[in-house]
Amino acid sequence: MDDFGVPALQRLLQRFPAALQSTHADHGDATAVVDRESLPAVMALLRDDPTLHFEMLTDLCAVDSLPRTPRFEVVYHLYSVARNQRLRIKVLVSEDAPAVPSLVPLFQSANWMEREVFDLYGIRFEGHPDLRRILLYDEFEGHPLRKDYPKERRQPLVGPQN
Repeated sequence: MDDFGVPALQRLLQRFPAALQSTHADHGDATAVVDRESLPAVMALLRDDPTLHFEMLTDLCAVDSLPRTPRFEVVYHLYSVARNQRLRIKVLVSEDAPAVPSLVPLFQSANWMEREVFDLYGIRFEGHPDLRRILLYDEFEGHPLRKDYPKERRQPLVGPQN
C-alpha cells in the first residue's frame, strides 16, 4: 500500500498496517479503507495525534454498491482545522451484518449523521446512544436509499387518530 506522501496515510500505515485494506489519493483526496473492528482506534488516533489533529468529523454518509460484495460503504470525512487538511475514511459493510461501531464517543457530530444513515440505509451503529429514525416516521417500512428499495412501495398511513 502506498501513502502517496500524505502524512495521515503514512501515520496510519505505521500504526495500523493490518487494519488498512487499501489507500488512494485520487484527485487529491487522501482515502483509507479500514476494517470495521479497527475503526474506533483509527479514528481516535486521527483525532488525538498532535501531528494529525483531525478534530472535526464534517460528514458521514453511506454508499450502496449493490450488487458488489460487500454491499455498503460507510464514509467518514475528517478535517483538520489546524493543518487545513482533509481525509476520507471508508469502512466496507456486508449486507448480512450491516453494522459498524458508533463514533459518537469520539465525535458528537456523528450522532445525527449516524441516525440519518441508519434511517436511509439500515446500517446499524453499535453503541449509539439513541439510534432511531431521524428523517422518516417510525411506521415507515424499509430504508429508501437502498438500491433494492421498491420506489412504488406504499407506506402505512399515519396521522391523528379519531
